[in-house]
Amino acid sequence: MSSEAKPGKPASPLQVMRAVLWSFIGIRKSAGYEDDVARISPKQAIIAGIFGAAVFVAALVVLVRVVTAK
Repeated sequence: MSSEAKPGKPASPLQVMRAVLWSFIGIRKSAGYEDDVARISPKQAIIAGIFGAAVFVAALVVLVRVVTAK
């Protein structure tokens, strides 16, 4: 593994959200992916994914309401 991450050290919430945002976009370097796999637990990824999706949907709803408001 070329990653320098320590497997025992969990990822911070900011690192988890960054990984989830990258996954939403679909762009990721393999070294970053390997680091994420080593540090982020499935529980963290699921919670961050649900939170990210909720924020995305809320932003779309607000955008549509602003555009369609008279």
